[in-house]
Order: sequence, then C-alpha cells, then structure tokens
Amino acid sequence: MPATTTPATTWFVTGASRGIGLELVRHLLTRGDNVAATSRSAERLRAALGGAADTGRLLALTVDLTDEAQVRTAVERTGDTFGRLDVVVNNAGYGYLAAVEETTAQDVRNMVDLQIAGVWNVLRAALPVLREQRAGRVINISSILGLTALPGWALYCAGKFALEGLSEALAAEVADFGIEVTVVEPGYFRTSFLTPDSLALPAETSEHYPAVRAMVADHLALQGSQLGDPAEAAAAIVERAGLRNGPLRQVLGSDAQAFATAKVDALRANFDATAATAARTDFPAA
Repeated sequence: MPATTTPATTWFVTGASRGIGLELVRHLLTRGDNVAATSRSAERLRAALGGAADTGRLLALTVDLTDEAQVRTAVERTGDTFGRLDVVVNNAGYGYLAAVEETTAQDVRNMVDLQIAGVWNVLRAALPVLREQRAGRVINISSILGLTALPGWALYCAGKFALEGLSEALAAEVADFGIEVTVVEPGYFRTSFLTPDSLALPAETSEHYPAVRAMVADHLALQGSQLGDPAEAAAAIVERAGLRNGPLRQVLGSDAQAFATAKVDALRANFDATAATAARTDFPAA
C-alpha cells in the first residue's frame, strides 16, 4: 500500500508581528506547520521573522481586525492557500495604563473594538469552517489580568475579563461540534509589551492618582527583566493545543499562578462571608 501522510496543521494567528504571537509563529514554522499570520503590517511581520518567513508555509496577511470584511477574506485565503484550518489563535492586543477617570471614551472604544469586537470578527469567520469539519481549536490569549485586576489597569482588565467570559460561553457552545477552546493567561513575559509599540498611556493625567503614576513608572522600568520566556510560552501553547479534553484555562508563569491562586482564595473568602445572607432575597419556599 502507498504510504500516507498526515496533512500539516494549519494555524490562523492574529497579532503575530511581536511578542508571544511572533514567537508562536516562529515555533510553528520550525515544526513544519502552516501558518496564516495577521498583523497591521505583513511587511513588518516578515522582517521580524527573517529567513523563517521564506519557508513557503507562511501566509502573512495585513488585516485590520476591526474590519469584519478584511477578517473574513483573511480566513477564506487561509483555506484557499492551505486547504484546511485547524487552530485559531486570537492574540492581538495592547496594554493601557491609566486611572479610570483618565480614560477617554475613545480609549474605551479602541480597546473594545480590538480585544472584543475583533475577536468576535475572527470567530464569526472561522467557526463555520471548524463546525463543518467537526474539529478544531480556538485559543484566546487573555492575561492573568483577565482573572484579577490591579489599579491603573482597568481598561486592559475590562477587555480581558470580557474575553474570559466569551471564552467560557464559547467552549460550551461548540463542544458538540468537536471544537475545543483554550484561554491562555500569561503573567509578565519578556516581550515588547511594556514598550511604546504595545503600551498606550493617557493623553492627559490627573494629579490625584500619584500611585498610578508610580505603578506606570515601575512597569516601564520592568521592561527587559520580566520573568517569562516568550519562546517557552509558545512551546507550551502548542503542546496544550495537541491535548484533548484538557482544562479550559492555561496559566503561564509562576507569577501568574500566584496571582490566580490569590484571586481564588479572595473569592472563596468573599463567598463564605456572604453565604449566610445570600438567600435572603429568594421568595419563600412554597
């Protein structure tokens, strides 16, 4: 009998030109997978990948994720180019550091448009493909700040908390179609996240929030000494994607694990404290 070959896995990755997204694309190409990678600039993505971009397994796409038509075209091109779609990674995003009072309406719209509406655009385009083939995986890159919140991170946390809720609901909706969902919660990784390329600051600040200003300064000084290795993060994400029926959440980094367990403990203490009074609002039992 002639030998049979297993088709290469095809990934669709957003926000691929820097950070964990870039490391993920690099790792996948080294493995021999097919990758459709989106960025605001396909040229910048190719330049960041260097020689790895010339393997013939990369489809670099300039896509505005807030434009539903562009996203749909990108997903269609992925199928036309590689003949399949297996894993969708929603990774695009940016940081924003400011007090709630300092955050403008446009700042809020920009964050929600990318981190929520943009993800929804990708899902509406990709889920029919995965559903029809009754297999696939969606990986949503959240943050440990999608589980817990810190002063000055309100807008970023709002976007990531929303992504967490979307991911939980989505996982239940698509399970019967053989589609699995993973939500990744990284801690601090040594990427460009804390540089002007990825971190937005308010146009105007208030003298009433000195603690937020100090937090911003501390985070800018942290650049280059973050605990996490983005190459190891990419490898861990790929390894998790190959496992069936695993946990919904994937925490990356010992710092993230510490934040997550502290939040769980705080929630348990809160719920224990309100357990005796929670039922007071129920109608009396018949």
